[in-house]
This record gives sequence, structure tokens and C-alpha cells, in this order.
Amino acid sequence: MNIIEVLKELNADGMKMDSPENFKNRNYKIVTDSCCEFPAGFDKDSRFMHIPMILYVGDETIIDDETFDQKSFLKKVADCPECPKSACPSPESYRESFKTDAERVYCITISSKLSGSYNSACLAKNLYHEKYGEKKIHVFDSESTSVGETQIFSLIVKLEEKGYSFEKIVEIVEAFRDQQHTLFVLDNLETLRKNGRLSGIKAIIASTLNIKPLMAGDHGSIVQKAQAIGVKKAFGKLADVIHNEVEDKECKCLMISHCNAPDKAEMVKNLILAKDSFYEVIILDTAGLNSTYANDGGVIVTV
Repeated sequence: MNIIEVLKELNADGMKMDSPENFKNRNYKIVTDSCCEFPAGFDKDSRFMHIPMILYVGDETIIDDETFDQKSFLKKVADCPECPKSACPSPESYRESFKTDAERVYCITISSKLSGSYNSACLAKNLYHEKYGEKKIHVFDSESTSVGETQIFSLIVKLEEKGYSFEKIVEIVEAFRDQQHTLFVLDNLETLRKNGRLSGIKAIIASTLNIKPLMAGDHGSIVQKAQAIGVKKAFGKLADVIHNEVEDKECKCLMISHCNAPDKAEMVKNLILAKDSFYEVIILDTAGLNSTYANDGGVIVTV
């Protein structure tokens, strides 16, 4: 599957995600967990549906839906000595979301190596078929989160508008997913310290020396790609990785998601665009679960 040729075909039609009203096809539905950040305007369209994660901070339960208050949430996380926890959507909530008059349903979840959301959605697909009969439903493991899911969401919308078949869309999207790059820089290491992924001593040393890790997705798992002294140098390393490792950038969309850090998102965008050009650039704010782990000041980039 030549993904670049497909992207060139879509781009030639001028398809961009800043104009949701231009996408007229209504014979499909996209369901995602709440880790997927929809581009502006798409959250108002009944074709597109979030199934919320449940977040726990101490004794408090927070629903990751349109009521989520990032500023309040980040304060609660900072004040709580325990690491925030989360629960994925239930199979029943996914199954009910698959009920639609649309002929085709696509479901996108956070990496199966980070959450049970994918397994829950797959079970829901089987439960749907048992209760309601046959329907074209496909569940994508994004092997990412945040704008990694948004990239897949965007591609499905464009392919549906172009008239590709359900089977071809599944094939193209999975091939695209396998080539996608996910990178992120953490400005605040407290969540890593609280959940035991970074010892208290290492966290103190990192904070004292202003060390910022550059992390990357590796087929759904998280690995450390590099580190730098100071966030700007870490962002510079991120831009270098994209410049050196991502091919055919002019055909692709650069997506950036930030946790309460629009200035940092702009800095990352400018550093990347100083080296390379992209077909489209989208900047979004992190939803609930992504805000938990990116933490205040974190930036996520996908291409």
C-alpha cells in the first residue's frame, strides 16, 4: 500500500480539517475513546462520537467528557500525593455507540499497550453482532494516543469523503498507522514519579538539572528517545527527529497537542516548520487522560 500516493490524491482535492462543513458524506460513523482530540467543529457533528474515560484523583471521580475542566483537574493532580488513575470505557458503552443508521462504523482507541480501551471496543463489536446482527465495524488500535488518534480520525474522514470502500479504508489506515511517528516532551515529571516509572531520586535530579525527556511511541509502547537540558533544547531534538526520520513530510499533516501550554505548542511548531513543510498543521489541547500523563506543560506531536 503506497500511503504517499493516497495522501497526494486526497491533498489534490484540497481536503483540510479546518472546514468540517465541507465533508458531506453521512453514511459512516466514527467512535473514539476520549483520548482522541477532535479538530475544531467536528465534536458538534453527530457522525463523530467520544466515549469517555473515567479519571480518579484521590477519592474524586472525573468524567473525561465535555464537562472536563483541565485547569481544575491539573490543580487536583498537583495537590494529590497519589498518582491519578483511569478506567477505560465499558464494552456496553461502545456497543451502544455502534448503533446507528450509518452503514459503516470505525472505532479508534488509545494504544492497547497503555489501556484496555481497545480490548473493550473489540468485545463490544462481538456483542453488537450477537445482539443486533451484521454491520461493517472495524476497531483500530491507534498504537498511540491524543493526536495519534486524531491523525487516524482525519484520514478516515477524508477517505470516506473520497468514496473509498470500507475494506480499502481499513487497509489504508492500518498501513498509515504503522508508519506514524508519535513524539512528546514532558515538562513536568510528577506523574512519572507518582506512578513509579521514575524514582523519586531521579525525578529530583531531573528537576534540579532541568532535564527534559523526549519520549516516543514504539508500536504502542513508550520509550525514551533522548533528553536535553531545558525544554527548548528538548523541542529542538524533537524537530531534529522529525526532520531526519519522517519521509514525504510535505504530503502529511503535522499535529500538535499541548497540556495547558499554547506557547510551547507554538514554539514546537515554529522549530519544526523552520526545517520542513507540511500539507497541514493542527494544534489542539489535550483531553483528560492525555492531560494526566502529559501533565502541565507537556507537548505531543504526531506526523
